[in-house]
Amino acid sequence: MTTTAMRDDMRIDALDVRAYEVPTATPESDGTLTWDSTTLVYVEVHGAGETGIGFTYADAATAKLIETVLRDAIQGKNAAQIGARWDDMYAAARNLGRGGITSMAVSAVDVALWDLKAKFLRVPAYVLLGAVRDSVPVYGSGGFTAYSEQQLCEQLAGWVDNGIPRVKMKVGRDPEADPVRVAAARAAIGTSAELFIDGNGAYSAQQAIGLAHKFAEQRVTWFEEPVYREDYAGTRFVREHAPPGMDISSGEYGYGLYTFARMIAAETVDVLQADATRCGGFSGLLAVDGLCQSAMTPLSTHCAPHLHLHAAMACKQLRHSEYFFDHARIERMLFDGVLEPVNGSLHPDPARPGIGLEFKHADAARYAI
Repeated sequence: MTTTAMRDDMRIDALDVRAYEVPTATPESDGTLTWDSTTLVYVEVHGAGETGIGFTYADAATAKLIETVLRDAIQGKNAAQIGARWDDMYAAARNLGRGGITSMAVSAVDVALWDLKAKFLRVPAYVLLGAVRDSVPVYGSGGFTAYSEQQLCEQLAGWVDNGIPRVKMKVGRDPEADPVRVAAARAAIGTSAELFIDGNGAYSAQQAIGLAHKFAEQRVTWFEEPVYREDYAGTRFVREHAPPGMDISSGEYGYGLYTFARMIAAETVDVLQADATRCGGFSGLLAVDGLCQSAMTPLSTHCAPHLHLHAAMACKQLRHSEYFFDHARIERMLFDGVLEPVNGSLHPDPARPGIGLEFKHADAARYAI
């Protein structure tokens, strides 16, 4: 195929976006927030006789931004030049700021462009992205502070019984009760599974250090966002005083490479987190992975397990991906091609091109905003 033909074939003909609000299974909370629904912003990019899909978990205002700013920035241009389209979108949204819903909007469209290109080439996205592994290890994540102790234990133990050897629970809503809940979780999952906790920035640095030593008695090996995410000095202080064998992690709210670079420079974390629905899609996530390579820092992807799968397979520094209860549930409800973990990992279907998902429009219609 000639360069000219490729350019004509890969023209972006249209971009569609919709938002859907899905109620949670039960009221949920973590250390700093309560919620009873989750909004999914879904994007379709049409071109070359194919439709690429992407999505993010964000406010419906993100869909409006895609519709009014990003669509005009890329429509009619070459879909194969994903890096150029990524720059076009951020340039168009310059006056709105680069973080927050701007980056979440770009993220959804970027994923759709990768999906479109992979479908055009008739290959799974992980082939196009340059996979370095055959599957992605996951950890079961939920354990909300709104759960009773019985609900908490049943959920975490259920993941372990299904072969996921690492699970995460929320802490921080009631610091005095947290050691008791963590001990109950350890008893429920047994001695072999890894136990992670997520503070969602609820603690002060001194409080987090004191609790970390109590959590270590239950062999907690992962302490996420012990203090407010932008308190780099406080996060580093917790890391320096945490018990041996307990990794400190953060980064899920990183919107640009500059944020991750500052976190690494400040020596805040043992494992950096990144979320492709926030940090610029697959293009942004692979850039973060490159940064982690340069700093010899492990990487873990945050939430949206089925969106992350193909890009996570191409991340050289990847340790694991988060199999988040809310998002796994929504993705199972609204997409065909959703996978179940096998032996603690997600294994993509090589017969499905692109990211391996197709949106179930009829099933989603009832949740449309």
